[in-house]
Amino acid sequence: MKYTIKKVAERMNLTPSTIRYYDKEGLLPFIERKASGYRLFAESDIQMLLVIDCLKRTRMPIKDIKTFTDWVKAGDCSQQERYDMFLERKQAIEDQMAELQKSLELIDHKCRYYKTALEAGTEDIHRQANRTCEDAPREN
Repeated sequence: MKYTIKKVAERMNLTPSTIRYYDKEGLLPFIERKASGYRLFAESDIQMLLVIDCLKRTRMPIKDIKTFTDWVKAGDCSQQERYDMFLERKQAIEDQMAELQKSLELIDHKCRYYKTALEAGTEDIHRQANRTCEDAPREN
């Protein structure tokens, strides 16, 4: 079965202009065209678009995605390059996730901080909790 760009865009939650851009950049070399120039997408094209979209969401530059699609066109002789590229992407995503986890932990802390301050009506509650024994008033 063949799909129009509109159907593919709806299915993938992309805009037709994004798909046209990917095609213009040479990321979709296998797409069939009607005599009128309209693009017709096969399931294999949609699968390639899924990979391209995934790589794009990982912040991979278009030129590197183009290299990947060139390797796909080259066939089996480029399997090692493609494997290595995905290993590098995996490491980059794991590094991003670690950074995001640190950010999330700080944001969680600040959410608790401000929730407690709001409940107490003041941030002073945190200042009091952070006093050391030397800062505390002395009993006589």
